[in-house]
Amino acid sequence: MPIDIVPIAAERFPAWLERSLEEYTADLIATGEDPDQARRHATESLSQAFPENAPTSDNAVLDLVDESGNTVGYLWVGSDTSDDPGAWWVWDVVVEPEHRGKGLGRAAMLLAESYARDRGAQTLGLSVFGFNTAAKALYDSLGYETTSVKMRKRL
Repeated sequence: MPIDIVPIAAERFPAWLERSLEEYTADLIATGEDPDQARRHATESLSQAFPENAPTSDNAVLDLVDESGNTVGYLWVGSDTSDDPGAWWVWDVVVEPEHRGKGLGRAAMLLAESYARDRGAQTLGLSVFGFNTAAKALYDSLGYETTSVKMRKRL
């Protein structure tokens, strides 16, 4: 099933931002962060990325749209936070649960690479939570290399 990327409509962005906040907070909690701290962390990250509560030219939120025009997920891609103008980052990619297992995650990542490359990116990075083994397997299969690993043990 082929997909395309389309900039998120301005009227849908606030709901996307709230969803992203909730999902990021939940992921941080799943990694062991205190719920209040996780909420603050997620809020600060999203506020820095979208200071005007809207996507920017170097921080895009794109709907994943199938051939029937249905939104099947989203992609958030933009320049990373380093001083390297050629370094871009996949901040988030989500395929809705009912559309998973059809190769759409792979297609979304290839579209992210093309989108970033067209805007001058020379590298594309991402983070993956340790519990997300399906995503890690996808990124490995696409040629992404591990550049750092964070580990923790509960005492």
